[in-house]
Amino acid sequence: MTDRIRRFLRDVDPPTPFLVVDLEVVGQRYADLREALPVAEVFYAVKANPAREILEVLARAGSNFDVASPAEIDAVLNVGVGAERLSYGNTIKKERDIAYAYTHGVRLFAFDSEAELEKLARSAPGARVFCRVLVDNSGADWPLSRKFGCDPEMARSLLLRAQALGLEPYGVAFHVGSQQTVLERWNSALGVAADLFQALEKDGVTLHMVNLGGGLPARYAREVEGVSGYAHAIMTAVTQHFGNYFPRFFIEPGRYIVGDAGMIQAEVVLVSRKAAEDLKRWVYLDIGRFGGLAETEGEAIKYRIGCDAGSGADRTRPMGPVIIAGPTCDSADVLYEKTPYELPLDLAPGDKVQIHATGAYTTTYSSVGFNGFEPLRAYFI
Repeated sequence: MTDRIRRFLRDVDPPTPFLVVDLEVVGQRYADLREALPVAEVFYAVKANPAREILEVLARAGSNFDVASPAEIDAVLNVGVGAERLSYGNTIKKERDIAYAYTHGVRLFAFDSEAELEKLARSAPGARVFCRVLVDNSGADWPLSRKFGCDPEMARSLLLRAQALGLEPYGVAFHVGSQQTVLERWNSALGVAADLFQALEKDGVTLHMVNLGGGLPARYAREVEGVSGYAHAIMTAVTQHFGNYFPRFFIEPGRYIVGDAGMIQAEVVLVSRKAAEDLKRWVYLDIGRFGGLAETEGEAIKYRIGCDAGSGADRTRPMGPVIIAGPTCDSADVLYEKTPYELPLDLAPGDKVQIHATGAYTTTYSSVGFNGFEPLRAYFI
């Protein structure tokens, strides 16, 4: 918790639940990444948190933006960013959305299938396109499975097809999985990309860009390597696979940029047991999976949770194991049942609880009003 957030809790303390984001942290994370990995152009993944305040900070810092819909395109253009700084990274687009992006000046598009490529040829003629390939996501807390990307051999054929359709086959993209904790994953993925560069060069097509995707972590319950460690691993892999030939490198951080900048303050609604002999208490908060904490599905993202408002007070109170759940009338609204969490034994309804590193993928995952609970409110300081 930053001093600025601590002062906000002390001086403002609005009704819970709410997210508060320290914009200084957002700017610093961007600067740290640019310093650690200067070879890569940063395209902030807008989906992580599209708040205007965040976009303005990053726009002033010189960031580019990865967008996934016309609404995200509008959000970025509306803070004064030129369309040349946008990459339409969603591989699943309605043709009218492609046309919308193209008419607003976007010229860089992702794809991973022939049908998508044909839509791009019709509605974004002459655009630069890059093909997303499937790579190993093991080690990621939030893996991306097989929904996005195609195998490398298909990518080779599709990039050749792109040229035949009048598009510019510009590069290759991959994503090693969100909150990736195994640094080796970028090495193997860059090996796939380099092989595609070489294969297509033999086919008479010269590629110019590698999109490193996302995957850089926020600090949740488990300690992770700092950004300098990730940058060193990426640069070592780049040198190994590309040698002296350096194409353009893009990187699409979202969670890393905004995750640690935010904190949710919630309130305890109920503390109970299911049987008199139960060792674990059930702690029900006024926020749950439908209020913005969707990434607790399968207990994948494990947030740091405390109730000391940054004072350290809960470390002096006797603690005990808990199951943590949300307030809605849905049995799926349980945050942590298998993962060990402890909270103070004297915890009572009305007590405040802080959920740390929640700046990413919370407000955007919050329902519009399930069970009548309002969407997660956010404050930017």
